Amino acid sequence: ESSGEKSRVTAGKILIATGGRPVFPPGPGIAEHAISSDGFFELESLPKKAVVVGAGYIAVELAGVLNALGSEVHLVLRKNQALREFDEMIRNGLDVEMVRQGIVIHRDTNGVASIALDDHSANTNTKTVTMHSGDVITRADVVLMAVGRAPNVEYLNLQNANVATDDKKNYIVVDAYSNTTNPSQSVFALGDVCGVVELTPMAIAAGRRLADRLFGPVELQNIKASYENVPTVVFSHPTIGTIGLTEAQAVAQYGADDLQIYRSRFANLFYGIFDVEYDDKPKTSMKVICVKSKGEQVVGLHVIGMGSDEMLQGFGVAMKMGCTKADLDSCVAIHPTAAEELVTMGQWGTSPQVSGAVRNGSLSSVHAVDSAKSNM
Repeated sequence: ESSGEKSRVTAGKILIATGGRPVFPPGPGIAEHAISSDGFFELESLPKKAVVVGAGYIAVELAGVLNALGSEVHLVLRKNQALREFDEMIRNGLDVEMVRQGIVIHRDTNGVASIALDDHSANTNTKTVTMHSGDVITRADVVLMAVGRAPNVEYLNLQNANVATDDKKNYIVVDAYSNTTNPSQSVFALGDVCGVVELTPMAIAAGRRLADRLFGPVELQNIKASYENVPTVVFSHPTIGTIGLTEAQAVAQYGADDLQIYRSRFANLFYGIFDVEYDDKPKTSMKVICVKSKGEQVVGLHVIGMGSDEMLQGFGVAMKMGCTKADLDSCVAIHPTAAEELVTMGQWGTSPQVSGAVRNGSLSSVHAVDSAKSNM
């Protein structure tokens, strides 16, 4: 407590949801002269020159924000591209757009080696950033580290409660029901402290299911959160929405010959009235990955471009319900929108529709219209 005195709190059930925190890599001057994403929200003025280090959600989002506000932005990547775990279409599309918008990308640097203050004889507070590759960025006003996060578990004495953590990153080990390894089955954990799906809405969903299971009616005693097909959005510039398997993951799981992949790339109609050449207009790219042997079930859906965040929520529901390409085709397009591309893409799906005109292989509703016309 604030007085320095210790207190003991007991409970029949304990939930650990202490979240995570930004981490800094080792190296001279890095901890002293860099800020984290927390520090970003404490900035009182716009930096003229900003260095963002990292390749994940936070790095590309904050790089995009600073660039849009007018900062000269340098994005430092340990390898060749940002968002390396995302679908290739997403990675390439974002890379092209960031470069087009003026972000300077430093690739294959193997990370930052050191940060040093520049000569302050000119009353500046700028820094020099040196990468392991030898690349150097000078006179940076802000260096923002977004290289990863760690779970907040160090001071919890988890071993005293027989709560196990993994050997790699110290995440708490849990089962599908948020149970820890505590033998009494009265200690639970969820959210970023477990490292399963580190998204705030995922933690909220897991918390709601756990509360239902522990304190709800008997019919909810076996309820649990679903960690499959979790939709996620990156608020980069442009926005990214993705759910399910990447193309590489789908190939590894089903084989390339069992996949049918639909793609589209276009300039959003929002830019139709802009007096800009088509090639210079921001593009929207979409990919729908289907498995042939499962009736062209959609196992991956990826969008980068304006409005992808909003459209993904609805298509995420469809994927959770096991939709096929034909099911997408059965939905009439809403025009003019970008989302309509996902229900008008390529040739018709090959499987029977769950709803719509096609039933049991016959165009029943179309035949009904033709019959009505013939009797008039």
